[in-house]
Amino acid sequence: MFDFEATKSVADITRVQAAARPDGIAISFKDRTTTFARLDIIANQIAHALINLGVKPDDRVAVYGANSDHYLALFFGCVKARATLVGVNARLAPPEVAYVLDDSQAKVFLVGSHFYEVAAAALDHATNKPLTLALDGGHASWTSYQDWHEAASSEDPRLPCLPDDDVIQLYTSGTTGLPKGVQITNQNYMSFFEFGIGAEWAKYEAGEAVLIAMPMFHVAGINSAILCIAQGAKAVVLEQVDPVEILRLIAVEKIAHAFVVPAVINILIQVNAKIPTDFSALKRMYYGASPIAEDLLLQAQATFGCSFTQLYGMTESLGAGTYLPPEAHDPARGKLRSCGIAWPGFEIECRREDGSACAVGEVGEIAMRSTTIMKGYFNRPEATAATVKDGWLYTGDAGFFDDEGYLYIHDRVKDMIVTGGENVYPAEVENAVFGHPAVADVAVVGVPDEKWGEAVKAIIVLKPGETAEPSDIIAWTRARIAGYKVPKSVDFISELPRNPSGKILRRELREPYWVGHSRRVA
Repeated sequence: MFDFEATKSVADITRVQAAARPDGIAISFKDRTTTFARLDIIANQIAHALINLGVKPDDRVAVYGANSDHYLALFFGCVKARATLVGVNARLAPPEVAYVLDDSQAKVFLVGSHFYEVAAAALDHATNKPLTLALDGGHASWTSYQDWHEAASSEDPRLPCLPDDDVIQLYTSGTTGLPKGVQITNQNYMSFFEFGIGAEWAKYEAGEAVLIAMPMFHVAGINSAILCIAQGAKAVVLEQVDPVEILRLIAVEKIAHAFVVPAVINILIQVNAKIPTDFSALKRMYYGASPIAEDLLLQAQATFGCSFTQLYGMTESLGAGTYLPPEAHDPARGKLRSCGIAWPGFEIECRREDGSACAVGEVGEIAMRSTTIMKGYFNRPEATAATVKDGWLYTGDAGFFDDEGYLYIHDRVKDMIVTGGENVYPAEVENAVFGHPAVADVAVVGVPDEKWGEAVKAIIVLKPGETAEPSDIIAWTRARIAGYKVPKSVDFISELPRNPSGKILRRELREPYWVGHSRRVA
């Protein structure tokens, strides 16, 4: 359980749980287990090790790697040092990693073994050259993370952890093509705990096993892990999404709670048909990042035999916003296309262009207000002001409420594509494609995809006399941006539709691909 009386900040989490259940298992990762007492000691060592390097409050510490027990220890160690953990998307290409290092001005850079080569290339690109540590050891020139933190004091530094301290910075893609660092504070997380546990969807029992399969550089992954540790439950951490391993762990670890995206649910159902799994311990499955198809949800309910909760939010809202509770997943309720009702502590409206609230059933931009809303985009006051106005976060999603207060996503005000739970902005992809010598013009849109919800499609105008194959464009782009952003298909047309001011009419480009689909977003 979460001890609200003793846990006054994120830094208190390991202290409180270590005192309450020192020998309980906090993290299970591969063949390693970490008790709550040991996790608290490691967090102390990391905090002192950072302070010894000259890391000061509000300094950034970047981590680039897959999920691991080390990732969580680093989070809690940074908080105790009043430093800010920067989660670097493990799927980024070297220039993109370099951008994050420069933008965040990270003082320390910790890299997992699978990413040593990419990280070295990123450091070559970056202007900022942080001290780099080898998270898994074994690097010729980078100090081992293990040796580094174990040489430090295990005493708790007991630095004051203030409500406005940034505890984590997660990067979200921007419409300009440049990622923005979302600043999440202590107060944001304390509100998140209060509201999520108060709504009961996030309420875990001490000792229960919780699957942490989603990447911790995403808000859903890190939130799942922190919620778990904060309530004395066991975080069963997967290095990466592996359907066979997920099903094995559900049975062996007696997983009670799991968060996955709909694309993963679909794969799990298919694998389970060949390798039947014991789901008897599974109480609830949470899903988000994109809605779930009704047929898939019905299959999932029949397969897993547990309750389901959908979650809708943004990185900028700490992943919070609405939830579709288990009882609303009954097809007879007619709510399966909804993303649910507002969390406690949240005001949510659909707004017209003039800022006024829409009537029931009227489509408008979804705006939300809560104490979980980010402090801002790091060093980007103009971008912050354009997204958060008078305390209201404008999501860029268009939706409407029914007469029972259930929210439905209708379309996007912005052009973001959500593919397999990853956010992709067209400008990022277009910037990469434009450099191809045969390309005169390009627009990128999201098109329906049964597996991923949406897939990235590039629609290209070639230069006069030039020719290119889709495979050429895809290969060119893959060398420049993360794989999940690369177009899965390419179409060639003679001219892109634009309005009188020259803006590409993406809706016109998307429309033919979405004919026959009930919604225009995945």
